Amino acid sequence: MPKQDPLSRYRARRDFARTAEPPGTAVQHPARRGPRSPALRFVVQKHAATRLHFDLRLEVDGVLKSWAVTRGPSLDPADKHLAVEVEDHPLEYRSFEGTIDAGYGAGTVLLWDEGTWEPAPEVEDAAAALAAGNLKFVLHGQRLRGGWDLVRMKPHPKQRQPQWLLIKRRDVEARPGEGGRRVEEALTSVASGRTMERIAAGKHRDGRPCGEHSRRRGGGGAAYCQHGCRRARPERPQWSPASLAAR
Repeated sequence: MPKQDPLSRYRARRDFARTAEPPGTAVQHPARRGPRSPALRFVVQKHAATRLHFDLRLEVDGVLKSWAVTRGPSLDPADKHLAVEVEDHPLEYRSFEGTIDAGYGAGTVLLWDEGTWEPAPEVEDAAAALAAGNLKFVLHGQRLRGGWDLVRMKPHPKQRQPQWLLIKRRDVEARPGEGGRRVEEALTSVASGRTMERIAAGKHRDGRPCGEHSRRRGGGGAAYCQHGCRRARPERPQWSPASLAAR
């Protein structure tokens, strides 16, 4: 029996003729990773949807495993922030920044952090650790570094999607007592240097408006200005705003 496409839920929720979000290419399931395997990528995207949250995405088995972190990552090991598991995203999504005008995930998306990640030394298989509900990992990002834990909580009857806790491990990158400071102070994109307001207004970081947008390179519904920034065309509402994580 063929394996289900891990991106089927992602694609079913989007109309790619109307959104700049990437449809994603066929998922390649890699062989067991070795010392010479390419570094795994991660991204954190600040997402002003129905509720402001931060999307943590880790590359695992050819997709971006994703969690909506309601209050953003905290550098204080005493903080346990809710991280709601959402659908897998394509690897191409790690470079997405722009606006989604309506429908599922409507709002502004800013690339808040990016880099590489690796399982903690005691973790032999990241996918198996996730399946077991406890992943220990290390981030090598521009804003987030050091060890972290993702711990799945026991489900409750009305729960619609798995809920996890994102916890900073105690190491040299931890900042006890000032966990939310990084989220409060880092307000610009690591890719474009823009704020959420400039992205939402379709402006560059120097305040200039985006120029005339052309059709997406290679087809699709996204539009690019001459400086390379992306803007989504309006989507028709497809999903209830009551969806978990209130994307």
